[in-house]
Amino acid sequence: MNPFAGVKKILIRSPNWVGDAVLSLPAVSSVCGKVPEAEVIILAKPWVGDLFGEHPGIRGVISYRSPGVHEGVWGRWRLSRELKQERFDLALHLPNSLESALISLLAGIPRRAGYNTDGRGILLTHRVPVNGRIKQEHQVDYYLHLIRSLGIESEDRIPSLHISQERKKEAEGFLKSVSGGSGPFVGISPGAHYGSAKEWFPERFGELALRISGEIGARLLILGSSGDRAAASRIEEIAGSAAVDLCGKTTLGQALALIARCRVFVTNDSGLMHAASALAVPLVAIFGSTDPRRTGPLGRHSRVVFKALPCAPCLKTECPGKRECMEAVTVEEVFGEVKELWELDSQ
Repeated sequence: MNPFAGVKKILIRSPNWVGDAVLSLPAVSSVCGKVPEAEVIILAKPWVGDLFGEHPGIRGVISYRSPGVHEGVWGRWRLSRELKQERFDLALHLPNSLESALISLLAGIPRRAGYNTDGRGILLTHRVPVNGRIKQEHQVDYYLHLIRSLGIESEDRIPSLHISQERKKEAEGFLKSVSGGSGPFVGISPGAHYGSAKEWFPERFGELALRISGEIGARLLILGSSGDRAAASRIEEIAGSAAVDLCGKTTLGQALALIARCRVFVTNDSGLMHAASALAVPLVAIFGSTDPRRTGPLGRHSRVVFKALPCAPCLKTECPGKRECMEAVTVEEVFGEVKELWELDSQ
């Protein structure tokens, strides 16, 4: 039985991390497009909710506040009671977690679909097996394979994000307050939540910022979380007034609008990398320990700098050596990619 047949209200459980949530957008958009008569609601952690708020096919976002009021056994029970009041017909689980399926069962959602993994098969009414082949494909195809197996075909595998005019106007006001609003801008994202093995060196980001400022004449916006402040401080120390540190000073929604304002974005393999790609911002992505074939950006003007050393990709969070894969990525090489994209955008 097609789990989407006759449904009027669908709950889609979002992945928990920004990058994964962005890569789930083609699957989410496909559900919205193929089941237009259904009201689609997203259940998401607060730090990814802004990715879905402007989506034209989504009717609302429910915040899964854990840490917070939905944390622990009683918190999950509270969330399930809140969801039960919404009277969903179907829950589509994009994460593989057991707790995701358990919450929808406790919420009394009659149809519950997702990958048959993490011991949760008994909690799902519509189970999709996970095979070795799909695990090796790009993460965006992992989500698309799930919905295709459930009867929803997708016409596009490229993630796309939407920024409202109101949000763009807010970003312009913010830029004026922190930098006088004078552009053009190049964005830099020096962090990566997975671990330091994914991070290019702050000193090289700083040297790159100097090259961009001196030879292209752009201002640098350093974007990321509060955890990236040490790296941002080092970049700002080297680049001086050419760089503006905004790490931990914006919401995700504000960061998205600021990224959209950039002519080029330079980043490690991170959530903001996928966000920039989905905003169609020309992008230079620096990869080290992770595999660009599985988590690389999919945007039309995305460039990947990756050195396929014998140890890379190792998928480790921390490098046991000296991050040789990142050592091999030079400022000159990254600047060359930035310059090409800058000139392409100018045509």
